[in-house]
Amino acid sequence: MTTTYDLVVLGGGPGGFDAAVEAAASGLKTALVEAADLGGSCLNHGCIPTKLWLGATSAIEELAAQSKARVASGQVAVDFAALQAKKDRHLAATRKAMGVRLGQLGVDLFAGRGRVADKTSIEVKLADGTQSLGFRTLLVATGSRPAAFPGLSPDGARVVDSTGFLALSAMPQSLIVVGGGFIGLEMAQAAHRMGAKITIVDALPRLAGLEDPEVSKALETVFKRQGWDIRLGVKVASVLTQGENAVLTLAAENGGEELVAECALVAIGRRPNSADMGLESLGVELSGPGYIKTNEFLEAAPGVYAVGDVNGRMLLAHAASHQAHYVVERLLDKAKEAYDSGPVPSILYGSPEVLRVGLMAEEAKAGGEAVLVSRAQLIANPIAQAHAATQGFVKCVWRQGRVAGITAVGADVSRMAVAATMMVKAGWTREDAAGFMFPHPTLDESLKAALLADKEAA
Repeated sequence: MTTTYDLVVLGGGPGGFDAAVEAAASGLKTALVEAADLGGSCLNHGCIPTKLWLGATSAIEELAAQSKARVASGQVAVDFAALQAKKDRHLAATRKAMGVRLGQLGVDLFAGRGRVADKTSIEVKLADGTQSLGFRTLLVATGSRPAAFPGLSPDGARVVDSTGFLALSAMPQSLIVVGGGFIGLEMAQAAHRMGAKITIVDALPRLAGLEDPEVSKALETVFKRQGWDIRLGVKVASVLTQGENAVLTLAAENGGEELVAECALVAIGRRPNSADMGLESLGVELSGPGYIKTNEFLEAAPGVYAVGDVNGRMLLAHAASHQAHYVVERLLDKAKEAYDSGPVPSILYGSPEVLRVGLMAEEAKAGGEAVLVSRAQLIANPIAQAHAATQGFVKCVWRQGRVAGITAVGADVSRMAVAATMMVKAGWTREDAAGFMFPHPTLDESLKAALLADKEAA
């Protein structure tokens, strides 16, 4: 027997779960299909467990900073087994709470893999058989997975991806990270705090290659001071498990050098989960490595929407949730205009952190647009001084007298994310900043200082 739903959601990550909850709460008959665990990669294998690691080890970084200032000394020891147990309990409890919430709202949850059967139904392969679900609207929110390439494929032994790294039973004493993006840098920071010797290898010429070049330079300076071995602008021929170690071999044009560590983390990006779902039969088109093409309304085909990582617009959990809200509003006939994300904030966590929202100076210059920039250094901020974490800055990008982008690098700069996003969205002027009361002392005062600083050509 086939039950027909107003909305069938494929994928129970941030976008899919939020869409199912909002749709059901609004009176739409809703089904959610999840092949693995509720919460998707963000909860189970990415954002949340990484932040639990960083949170548990933050005292190590803070003590080190105060020790350098010669006002404190001591040692913080992390029980890694206890940390992993806490992580697993937290994730399990969160998944349970998500399941309860779905049940309270009347969402039918199907634990299996869904595949398109025809224009109006999907088949879900369950543990005990197959279930047919009819849909009036289909929402694809199947997320993404760690990328791998020939010679750079994790083997699950000494060479792992981000999922495998977060599942380790013991932290290695030495770690090679292939990839200098957010995933690799966050995990490397946690490992460094727990005693691992870090080597970063990336084909790009700078760390966090999508960020402002000044931010990349600041990150490299901090991590080198911490003793990291950073190899940029080099290619990797292979990374393999050899005995009890991971061995990375650089390409011949980079000397063919071998780097050895107890473990290697391959963090070279992510790929969408869109294969073998039968989406093409609905008229869905895929691009690149499998991203689902969507129009200005997030539609992939008539009656089919795609949100989150799988559409390739922005691989961030909060972007997926924002898109999901728009789709449900559209189903309820409340959203008439094309989807507009507004400025999307992104954050690299750890110490230092990186915050970015809106237009960056390099992006403007690449597009032939002249913009102005203004800056403030964290060393002048009393809160940064109090925490002995004064390295870093806030940088604003100005277009036609209004702030169009903000980036920052330094300890705890993520605290400015909401304020920065609202300022960019509203297009603040210098006068807006001057007339707004910022609390003292706060790290936000560095944001104010950057907004009021003299502007110069980018």
